[in-house]
Amino acid sequence: MKQIIIVVTALIFSTTTYAQFQVSASGGYAISSAGMKLGETQTSSSTENSYGSYGEGLNAQLRGTYFFNDAIGVDLSLGYLHGSDQTVSKVNLTGYEVDAIARARAFGAAASIVYKFNPNIYARLGALVKLGGKTEAVVYQKATFSQAEADAIGVPLGSYSETNYVEDYHGQFPLGFVAALGYEHPLNDHFSLFAEAEYYGISLKRKDSEITEFNTDVVLADGTVAVRGLYSLDNLPAGVNKTTTYVDELSNDNTDTSKELAVKVPYSSFGINFGVIYKFKKSTADKTN
Repeated sequence: MKQIIIVVTALIFSTTTYAQFQVSASGGYAISSAGMKLGETQTSSSTENSYGSYGEGLNAQLRGTYFFNDAIGVDLSLGYLHGSDQTVSKVNLTGYEVDAIARARAFGAAASIVYKFNPNIYARLGALVKLGGKTEAVVYQKATFSQAEADAIGVPLGSYSETNYVEDYHGQFPLGFVAALGYEHPLNDHFSLFAEAEYYGISLKRKDSEITEFNTDVVLADGTVAVRGLYSLDNLPAGVNKTTTYVDELSNDNTDTSKELAVKVPYSSFGINFGVIYKFKKSTADKTN
């Protein structure tokens, strides 16, 4: 208890004798660090796994940092991730093609401890959460009709369906961690430029999904659209659910196709950020005396 009192007293004293607040804005690009399986590429001769992380892509951050002394501070940041396309399914078979990608559109926040090794080099370590957003799947599917299917629709053999749809996936509240090492280059008393390497360690457990766009056209062999909007968001084909809920357990006799077992998807990444810092005027004991 005595040691805690000493630490708190020292922190309060340092805050009253030295305080500096700064804000920063940055942008950067992150690559996958998880390397988990996200999908498959299938042809008539082989099937190949595709790996990655939904944390890959462009990001932007706004950050506020408060330094208690010339070495230790606390940091709160808000960020947006504009994720790169990740292959979920790519199929190229006779009479059947699929091109499905998914990408993150997410907002997050982090709270970190900042430590300055010297006036230029610093490190951050803290907790990371996702505030909102989605993983957006964009799917294209082409399926050639059998003779019976073509006859039922009233089109010649060789015709096919083209389906395009978008499905948004949402996750449960996740908690991860963030670590960064950076270099700051002062321009004057108020402005600095910085570059940093940043690691995000986080994964997201799916909660639900919703189809937000859906359209199926019937196309003749020469590319002419014979029937527009055979299926739509308000008229989905049998077996396709507009919403899906992800759960941890399903009974063996479950017949509700709108429920599926939950999975975790990776958002971990390693990135480089560049930005600018604005430092407000220091408050020190020397300046108040």
